[in-house]
Amino acid sequence: MTVSAREPRFPQLTMDQLNEAQRPLGEEIMKISSTGIGGPYNPMLRSPVLAQRLFDLFHYLRWETSVPTKLNEFAILIIGRQWRSQVEWFAHAPIATKAGLSPAIIAELKANKRPSNMAEDEALVYDFVTELTTAKAVSDETFARAKKLFSDQQIVDLTAVAGNYVMVAMILAMAEQTVPPGKEEPFKPGEA
Repeated sequence: MTVSAREPRFPQLTMDQLNEAQRPLGEEIMKISSTGIGGPYNPMLRSPVLAQRLFDLFHYLRWETSVPTKLNEFAILIIGRQWRSQVEWFAHAPIATKAGLSPAIIAELKANKRPSNMAEDEALVYDFVTELTTAKAVSDETFARAKKLFSDQQIVDLTAVAGNYVMVAMILAMAEQTVPPGKEEPFKPGEA
């Protein structure tokens, strides 16, 4: 998706524009977000109660989840790639790299390929998230692999991460949010 020069669906909010209901969350967002009040936060702040509840969920799914950070970020990138979400990829690819996900895996995923040379846990995350989001189910074989490698909590948390970032991708798509000004979009027009 290329965002045209027309007016944004949700003009970018600044801290000075936030009302009493929005300001406390805006301050929390500014402490942790690599895109400031950009990304999903810009449209979410239009519904402050929902935004606060989602922010709390995001906090758990990013910082307190039982899934190791590298695998959590991989799951987010899988969703970002499926949705061609410019903002999700822009924000999470560097985090995934820093968490130890191989740049080769990230590059192959970005090219819309099943990454090669994945470790057993990475292959499981790829297969689990991909099956769940495309087949709307997890096969018995993949679930058995998940039970072998992950605790029940990790399986549930991984499922919630995938579902949460589908919702984030939907919010971003609806709002036509893109990367911060002056930054390059990861997915180019015409790429598969």
